[in-house]
Amino acid sequence: MLTYSNISTMQFEPRKTRPTRATFFVRDVPVYGDAILAPMDGYSDLPYRLICYELGSAMSYTEFTNADGILQKRWGDSIAQKLKFDATEKPMTIQIYGHDPDRLVDAAKRVEALEPDIVDLNMGCYVKDIAERGAGSGMLRFPERIANYFARVSRELRVPVTGKIRLGWDDASRNYLTVAKILEDNGASLIAVHARTKAQAYHGSADWDALAEIKQTVKIPVVGNGDVKMVADIARMKNYTGCDAVMIGRGAIGNPWIFSGRDRDQVPLSERVALLRQHLALNLEFYGQRGGLILFRKHAARYIAGLYGAAHLRVPLLTAESVQEFDDLLGQYQTDAREFVHHERAVSLAV
Repeated sequence: MLTYSNISTMQFEPRKTRPTRATFFVRDVPVYGDAILAPMDGYSDLPYRLICYELGSAMSYTEFTNADGILQKRWGDSIAQKLKFDATEKPMTIQIYGHDPDRLVDAAKRVEALEPDIVDLNMGCYVKDIAERGAGSGMLRFPERIANYFARVSRELRVPVTGKIRLGWDDASRNYLTVAKILEDNGASLIAVHARTKAQAYHGSADWDALAEIKQTVKIPVVGNGDVKMVADIARMKNYTGCDAVMIGRGAIGNPWIFSGRDRDQVPLSERVALLRQHLALNLEFYGQRGGLILFRKHAARYIAGLYGAAHLRVPLLTAESVQEFDDLLGQYQTDAREFVHHERAVSLAV
């Protein structure tokens, strides 16, 4: 079975070559590259981060983790799994969230003991239960809490501290420049910005003009996020906004090849299925047989999106009850797909 120690032996296609010189620094932490997997609850766990990192993602972020959970005397499996990372992930960022600056500082101190390279505060989550309690993007309504937290945590932690924000709560309160200056003035070493408001969630277009404004306003690195779906969008966002790097969220789900400089349609079926199987193996090792399969289903649906016959394969994969059943479905699918391609070729040659 695959292990985290031998991931370098996995059959990945060669990743995009990392720069030999740092692209930018998070205070004194070098970052080699300009495309970064975004922290996403339920997706940017250790197995998927390792795959994206191997293919070229320049930084790793954990899924966001509740400060209250971090401060529990003993962590349950859920918290422990979210905070676990591999020594190969460099630089490694632990992302936390909450609404109380005192508890956030205490949580940041506790996760620093795990020896990440960076500790990040999530101020971008739009989910109602989180934001309306004043956490995630709800923090944007309380700039004084942001200032309080960063002024303290930047003094009390040894590692750099950073923040991920949105443009504001809604169109009537787009306070991103104010928040960006607060972050810089209170010791933040980087700002990542999803270029939408909380009210937008993922609707509408990301405002790249706002990213450019933030980049022109602060001197610390700015990472842009929003509407990066193809490899060409990475350079396009950087050129348009001046951002130091680009963070890719939904555009990377089921499409880790974007970090190696290839779009989904450039990846042959055999490679897609091989990586899907490798990802599943990592999931099974990390979460166990039952949990690993269940949690992998959502990834599987995204890996096969757009492929011949994917519509008929999706439901069986999502409802597979065992790893063997899942693997048999994939094997049969590959056989059917190869036969289809051979048939299409034969027809085209006959015409």
